[in-house]
Amino acid sequence: MTKNYRIGLIVPSSNTTMETEIPAMLNSRGNEEAAFTFHSSRMRMLHVTKEELAKMDLESDRCALELSDARCDAIAYACLVAIMSQGSGYHCLSESRLSGIAKENGTDVSVISSAGALVEGIQTLNAKKVSIITPYMKPLTKMVVDYIEESGIEVMDSISLEVADNLEVGRLNPLNLLEIVKDLDVSQADAVVLSACVQMPSLPAIQKVEDMLGLPVLSASTATVYQILKSLDLKASVPNAGKLLSGAF
Repeated sequence: MTKNYRIGLIVPSSNTTMETEIPAMLNSRGNEEAAFTFHSSRMRMLHVTKEELAKMDLESDRCALELSDARCDAIAYACLVAIMSQGSGYHCLSESRLSGIAKENGTDVSVISSAGALVEGIQTLNAKKVSIITPYMKPLTKMVVDYIEESGIEVMDSISLEVADNLEVGRLNPLNLLEIVKDLDVSQADAVVLSACVQMPSLPAIQKVEDMLGLPVLSASTATVYQILKSLDLKASVPNAGKLLSGAF
């Protein structure tokens, strides 16, 4: 018998990728045990700057409250850099606060953040060293690198595509990553983060790059889906989405 799950997404107003990639992954499972609907609440943000991200993050409380009105079974805060730019360990504070807001409104759900999901996804792969690609300006990439390293994971190399306009980030061709990754030093890496950003599309390239490199490849999006499935007690298996979602974990 199929069980229906409501997935809530807290997204920046200019984000167009999470509502594309997350449904694509969950709906591609081809498993009759679960069906999904998707429900979003938006935080205003156009340009990926530290100042706009901090202002946007203040709206996440309202979003969690709105999605809890819909009695969602899982809620994901889908903006990695908004969390990581707030300083070490902020994902724990954010997840706890937003979960509390939902619970007070009658929805007992643990809110997932893409920032926490990425760190936990890397740890699930037992990767101690990673190389990453981001669309951010270099100062924001450094914040992401610092956040990951403060979580006990060494970042061996990073590439910043330096696209400040969030809408333009969402228009990047994910298959370009097959060439971009060739400039990434992965010689010491245990895994590769192909997109350390929930707005930069990467899903069509994840499995291709993993097969090409012979290393586990994940993204903020695939890590978020892993945590969503885990929170729902469903098998973390999505076809052609990399090792983390292979069903092995």
